[in-house]
Amino acid sequence: MKTKAVRLYGRKDLRLEEFELPQIKDDEILAKVVCDSLCMSSYKASTEADKHKRVPRDIDKNPVIIGHEFAGEIVEVGSKWTDAFKAGDKFSIQPALNYEDGPVGVLSAPGYSYRYIGGDATYVIIPKEVMEKGCLLKYNGAGYYPASLSEPLSCVIGAMHANYHTTPGSYIHKMEIVDGGNMAILAGVGPMGLAAINYVINRTDRKPKLVIVTDIDQTRLDRAASLYTPEKAAENGIELRYVNTGAMEDAVKELRDITGGKGYDDVFVFAPVASVIQQADGILAFDGCLNFFAGPANPEFTAPLNFYNVHYAYTHVVGTSGGNMDDMVEALELMGKELDPAGLVTHIGGLDAVAETTLNLPNIPGGKKLIYTHIDMDLTAIADFEKKGEKCPIFKKLSDICTRNNGLWSVEAEEYLLANADNLG
Repeated sequence: MKTKAVRLYGRKDLRLEEFELPQIKDDEILAKVVCDSLCMSSYKASTEADKHKRVPRDIDKNPVIIGHEFAGEIVEVGSKWTDAFKAGDKFSIQPALNYEDGPVGVLSAPGYSYRYIGGDATYVIIPKEVMEKGCLLKYNGAGYYPASLSEPLSCVIGAMHANYHTTPGSYIHKMEIVDGGNMAILAGVGPMGLAAINYVINRTDRKPKLVIVTDIDQTRLDRAASLYTPEKAAENGIELRYVNTGAMEDAVKELRDITGGKGYDDVFVFAPVASVIQQADGILAFDGCLNFFAGPANPEFTAPLNFYNVHYAYTHVVGTSGGNMDDMVEALELMGKELDPAGLVTHIGGLDAVAETTLNLPNIPGGKKLIYTHIDMDLTAIADFEKKGEKCPIFKKLSDICTRNNGLWSVEAEEYLLANADNLG
């Protein structure tokens, strides 16, 4: 079977190519990719190329398919896996295999390390280690894009589970955010911050009583507030506030004042900016946990930390990178229960838009860029559908569907696009 895929050959060398897939082995699975959500991690892999910890050193001769936030449908199952999977099953993949039996020094993962599997392709061969590690996950919900976005949601879920707190004198770490505590999500209205807000305000097993979301861009704050409203959070017993710290004279003092001076039990930092980390440190409560979520590109990145408070106020720092298998399963279960991640998506495109978009991700505003791999379509902001609809009836219909859904992507929009993509013009 032929596939079309975007492959990495070297630093900033991404190529859309068509090539033949080999016949699957008994311990492999053939699958159709429907959509892939582009991730900043793919930008980092594309710019670092064979220096990246997950990218093999011989990509100039054996290029790899990029993309790791993808979902699709199983086409053919090797005999080893017929008891667990069947053709027609919808799936997502936990890409963080950390599979170490491959090239020396490479932590192999789909979307970084393999010749025949990655999200930016029409068809892929799922290798045995994905199934052996339990990383091929069925999805039973509506549509495909929620399953594609389950991977970024799992990263947020993992961050929440990774926070910890202590009881002075006991030396026992209590994992998780504080139930009924104060939480701050700093620089929190980008794609991953929005995922965190969506998860927190819909969670029922453990939840804060107060959530403060900050940024310095009022337009982005207003959009976040329209997607995940304080009224919706209040239905779950959570006070949610959106705060523009750029308009504050003393952000640390004013943020602490919101809590009556107590501070925040759990603080999540969603931008690798030293001043934001310093702000997070300054608003920690006694035994407060600072989770540095945003991965910096600079290996020399540092930021000041108040070690007086580390010693006397038991403040502490954790960092997470990706979610584990349990986090991914939780994410897919939430998607199946209609936790809709559509608020993360701001742009839609086809496979032909992947290379240029990936290499320019830091410069493209908005949230997630969602790619449908079996269509040709320029990367297009959902906000621009109406304008494009003046010349193309397909975009006019998509604009109408999204307008009915508060300007958001939806399963209805996805189904219409896939059924009518040949007429995009």
